Amino acid sequence: MKIPEFFPIGIGALSARTDCKIETIRYYERQGLLPDPPRSAGGHRLYKEDHLKRLTFIRRCRKLGFTMAQIRQLLGLVDEHQYSCQDIKVLTMDHVEEIREKIDHLKRLEQALLQMAAECSGDSIPSCPVIDALYQPLEDSRRA
Repeated sequence: MKIPEFFPIGIGALSARTDCKIETIRYYERQGLLPDPPRSAGGHRLYKEDHLKRLTFIRRCRKLGFTMAQIRQLLGLVDEHQYSCQDIKVLTMDHVEEIREKIDHLKRLEQALLQMAAECSGDSIPSCPVIDALYQPLEDSRRA
């Protein structure tokens, strides 16, 4: 399929240009992140360049791990022109801290799994220390 360079474009072309599935585009519309596009006489969605830019913004945010709520907040600030670079930096650094917490949690999970695996001989007997460990209650809610 040749992707048109001009606007308006259909949902298939928008999908191809942004590498975003059609159902995901519709989902973003239902969530209010992507404005409803005008429709052709036949009822087909007709997307403008602003839709492409906004969808690119949303996709980039998702790839960076922002939640839908955070993306909604960012878009709200952008739409209302009610932000400063400092505001965006604060939101970004808050997100960085969330990522660091997730990394710390994943490192704890990794250590717990490595410890379990180290106790397993890996032979063909039907008893396994990993299974036994999984039946044990957690000692600390912050641990894996």
